[in-house]
Amino acid sequence: MSLPEIVSRAQWRSAREKLLIKEKVVTRARDVLNAERRRLPMVEIDTEYVFEGGDGKATLPDLFEGRPQLVVYHFMFAPEWDAGCRSCSGFLDQIGHLAHLKARGTTFAAVSRAPYTKILPFKARMGWTVPWYSSYGSDFNQDFEVTLEREGELVERPGVSCFLRDHDRVFHTYSTYERGLDGLGSTTSLLDLTALGRQEEWEEPKGRASVLGASAGSEGIRYHDEYED
Repeated sequence: MSLPEIVSRAQWRSAREKLLIKEKVVTRARDVLNAERRRLPMVEIDTEYVFEGGDGKATLPDLFEGRPQLVVYHFMFAPEWDAGCRSCSGFLDQIGHLAHLKARGTTFAAVSRAPYTKILPFKARMGWTVPWYSSYGSDFNQDFEVTLEREGELVERPGVSCFLRDHDRVFHTYSTYERGLDGLGSTTSLLDLTALGRQEEWEEPKGRASVLGASAGSEGIRYHDEYED
């Protein structure tokens, strides 16, 4: 096994400070990229998708649970499979308490092509409480490019799609797939994919921090049982 070089504390601190300069460059570049993502145009969804979840049939607007934003994790679980994808399961395992997303007006849900009768027992086995819906029988997965046809066969790939709701109108704002999911899973990383972002005053473009009237920054964070949904 190849291990890092052993040095003194002073040498480590010097090396760490040099690396910190590069890390700050990446952080600032990420802020610029996130702002550019929030400036993306959006597409109105006019297809009436029907899903099945714990409360029965649901439309895409229903998945928002009354909030203005929705983040969908495209969980790989084909109808013919007996269990969900292992890497997708690892992704859901790292999702934190959803109260922090909900406090920013954002709902998180998983969607798979498998029938709900297969999703339900697997979800129970994994001990997840995340909302999870079946898109079985609809073109949702194909339309959002997570079920693809290759050499005459349907193949699955993981992804995340973000949606924005304006009253009864629903818009698709962003999607990313496969390696684009690297580093995602935390509340802030998921909010960074959305049109409204973290809704903090320092973010660009201006004017989106006050959309929900939420306190910006760390002072807006509460214990998850203190939020008023």
